[in-house]
Amino acid sequence: MSVKILSITLLLILVCLAFHPTAGRTPGRIIPCCPDVTVANKTHEVTGNTYRLQNPRPGCVKAVIFNTGHGGKLCASPDEPWVKNLIRNMTKNP
Repeated sequence: MSVKILSITLLLILVCLAFHPTAGRTPGRIIPCCPDVTVANKTHEVTGNTYRLQNPRPGCVKAVIFNTGHGGKLCASPDEPWVKNLIRNMTKNP
């Protein structure tokens, strides 16, 4: 094979790997992303005492992610009073 054909083949393989859906991710771990948030009070849907803050990035908004029943996630606006109250209750000392 010529060097030109090998170079093109290698370039195509690298492009395919770069655009593969799992490129740059930790294997086996899906990081949830909130494209939008709820402002409605969903306190009754939140389970457990943990939450995660999401910083804005392309395709994702600033959000607080709570766990809900059956492994679901709830994306909420960090500016809402009910969200601040939940976080305060989750982080205060027992």
